[in-house]
Parts: sequence; structure tokens; C-alpha cells
Amino acid sequence: MTPELSEILSTARVVALPMHTRFRGVDTREALLFEGPEGWAEFSPFIEYADAEAATWLAAAIDFAWRPQPAALRDGIRVNATIPAVEAARVPDVLARFSGCRTAKVKVAEPGQTLADDIARVRAVREAMGPEGRIRVDANGLWNVDEAEHAVHALNEFDLEYVEQPCATVEELAELRTRVKYLGIPVAADESIRKSSDPLAVARAGAADLIVVKAQPLGGVTHALQLIAATGLPAVVSSALDTAVGLSQGAALAAALPHLDYDCGLGTASLFLDDVADRRPRDGVIPADRVTPDGAALDRLAADDDRRDWWLARLERSYRVLDAG
Repeated sequence: MTPELSEILSTARVVALPMHTRFRGVDTREALLFEGPEGWAEFSPFIEYADAEAATWLAAAIDFAWRPQPAALRDGIRVNATIPAVEAARVPDVLARFSGCRTAKVKVAEPGQTLADDIARVRAVREAMGPEGRIRVDANGLWNVDEAEHAVHALNEFDLEYVEQPCATVEELAELRTRVKYLGIPVAADESIRKSSDPLAVARAGAADLIVVKAQPLGGVTHALQLIAATGLPAVVSSALDTAVGLSQGAALAAALPHLDYDCGLGTASLFLDDVADRRPRDGVIPADRVTPDGAALDRLAADDDRRDWWLARLERSYRVLDAG
């Protein structure tokens, strides 16, 4: 069942969450939340995304709010800490916000920074976490193949769990995977899955050892599960910088996976100064149940009128895209 637009709008709330540190170019994360028969859901495609792409995120939100989700196979989800592209000296303070996390994902290849900055940041994470900590790095596709190969060699001393989306294209990922395979560092695909018109191309090309999946950009939990099964690759469920409501959708996806071999990128509530509910990790784990936002938090974090109107108009446009499809 697809609800009428008026049903969605009747409960819609637009919030603006302040962040500890700029992340993905964002200081304040905006999202539109609404409630359906199954509970609350989130619609929060990034600002720069066009309506056609945003419509997939809306489909995911409608699915989560109006339809029962696949059965959960686990109650809690182990999550990683996320380290923005901060200077090395700030790493211990960032890690301290991620209670009990044994894994850290470190942002690298930040525009305006150098490989030396990345090395210093990853070294600080290794020193803080000790030899048993697991470290993965995420370049968001910003290296070319030669740059990525050089960076992987330079970071190899820190015993990386994997390198996420080091290059932009499937062809580049496949080439890099061939070049660094002897080092034993797996390559993960993220943008090549969630922003691709052919998300299975990564698997066909042998371009990745594992995939990073996000419930909203892939159209919801059921669609994401189908995609993961079709690739035949291990999956890491991650956040799209979601509020606590969106994180509960990601947790529903992680909870439904037959195999969950890696800690998930669903601990990102710790990047926010405030949220609509508390979904920060405890002992490295978040629960897999649904989130109901706190009414006082919805009021406290309400976006201003202009931003609220912008999001409501975007919702209506995205709904029309779905309705026409």
C-alpha cells in the first residue's frame, strides 16, 4: 500500500541536527521525519541530490513506515566509530564518543588535505585503539588508481581491515584490486553500489571484495537485502548520516542479514551534538528495534520555516516522481 501524500504530510517534521565536526561538508544535518502505521521513518537525501535520486530515498521511508520489515535475526548490531578528516591530535577525543567500538572507519582523501594528513590520522587511530583495533579507511572515490595504490602502500603498516571506495569507477576499483591484492587488503564498494544505475556491475567485474550498503539510497530494507544476495558479496550496512530514526532502519537491514561479518557503520549518532532520540553506541552496539523520536527533541531541533518549506516541497516533488513511475 502506498499512502496518499496528505497522509505523509500530516505527520511530517523537519529537523536540523548540529554536528560536533564538519562531516561530508555538512555542519548541520537536515532530515524530514514522518510516521506511518508501522512507526517513524526518515527521508533525508543529501541536499545536492536531484528529485529522481531522492525519490528512491522516499520509497525507502514509505516502506519502513507503512510495511512490516523482514524478520530480525539478531537484537543488537556491532558498529564502528567514524573518524572525520580531523587533525591527528583530535582523534582521541572523537574516539571517546564511540563507547566500546572495536572498529574505526577513518575518512581520508579529504579535498585540501594531503596523504601525510591521512597517514597521521590513521596512525593516531592505531595508537589509540592498540593492535587489536580494526581500522578501515574511506576515500569516497577521490583517488585515481595510481594515487590509491600509493596510499594503500603508505597505509599498509597500520593493518587495514579494508579500503572503502578508493576510486570512483568500477573499472578503477577492479584495476586497483588487482594491483594491491598481494598486500591482502580488501577493497570495498560504496558509491559504486548506491549511486549506480547498475549496482551489480561491481560484482560482475570482480571490482570489490565486499560492499557497503545503505537502506535509504537502495530503496529500503527488502530491496537492499535482494541486492546483497544478488552480488554474493559480504555486506557492511552503513549510515547516510541519518538521525536516530534512519539509523533504526539501517539496523533493521543489518538485523535481517543472514551473515554479518563486519561491524556496521551505524554508530554515527555520536557525530551529532543532539538528536531526536539517543542511538549512540553502548559497548560498541546499537539495538535493532525501531526508534520513536522524542517530542521535545522534535520541537527543540525543528528547522526554521524556510528550510521546513524547502523539505516539504522536495517531499512533494519526490512523491510525484514515485507516483509517475
